[in-house]
Amino acid sequence: MNATTSLCAADLWQDLCAVRETHPLVHNVTNLVVMQFSANMLLALGASPVMAHAEEEVEDMAALAGALVLNIGTLSAPWLRAMLLAARSARAHGKPVVLDPVGAGATGYRDRALRELLDDGFPDVVRGNASEIMSVAGLAPGTRGVDSLAGSDDAVPAARRLAARTGGVVCISGARDHVVDAQGRHAVLSNGHPWMTRVTGVGCSATALVAALAAVQPDRWRATVAAMAYLGVAGQWAAERVLAEGAGRDPGSSLADRAGPPAGLGGFQVALLDAVHQMDAKTFEQRLQLSLPA
Repeated sequence: MNATTSLCAADLWQDLCAVRETHPLVHNVTNLVVMQFSANMLLALGASPVMAHAEEEVEDMAALAGALVLNIGTLSAPWLRAMLLAARSARAHGKPVVLDPVGAGATGYRDRALRELLDDGFPDVVRGNASEIMSVAGLAPGTRGVDSLAGSDDAVPAARRLAARTGGVVCISGARDHVVDAQGRHAVLSNGHPWMTRVTGVGCSATALVAALAAVQPDRWRATVAAMAYLGVAGQWAAERVLAEGAGRDPGSSLADRAGPPAGLGGFQVALLDAVHQMDAKTFEQRLQLSLPA
């Protein structure tokens, strides 16, 4: 029996508990739009976030941290230099590097930056949407800003090609999340909720959570599966709670008569943080939808 067929919800929960027990420091060289939300999601999980991007300190910070996140969402030349320095330091100290190629394929500058990062040294994990993964693998169908124009299932061949190139793990986020690695392992996760695509920073936070799990679990594929599984279950659970709360209100009443705002994305963002913080083993194991294709 190989590692793929033996992975189960209880295994993944052990890794999540390790984050809560050890509070690994996760160094994020990430984008301006998502810094606060990603930091809060890491704190909710049990990790310790640091958002350091100055060239003068990123090498030291990467050496201290348990894992490094590189996110090119709000790219600039100084930040790219900082990413290169941080990645070199992380690799030199044996720390996992997780790359989020936000908007890959959207502009020539973004693609050149990604080539420079990959030519300098391969990350342990690449996580993105289908179009981003296809672009980094050289098989892009085109992008619309940072939104994917392809389904996650369509990007699996590209993810396998990219994993073979990097020797690491590639994760495709979407209606179904796919996690593949250079050894041929493949996990499919079918939790989540459409609202997760409508709150800025959820995808970038997924990358941060992957780094937190990679800081405590040396098997990068298993760490990535655990992070994406946990976030998917939390997102699904949070949406159900918000919708159930909203269903308890009289839609015909005036705003002044209502106990709170109608169910929607604002409430979902808060509920998602709560779900990541409050999840217990029973909820996770009962709700997880994990398959392991041969």
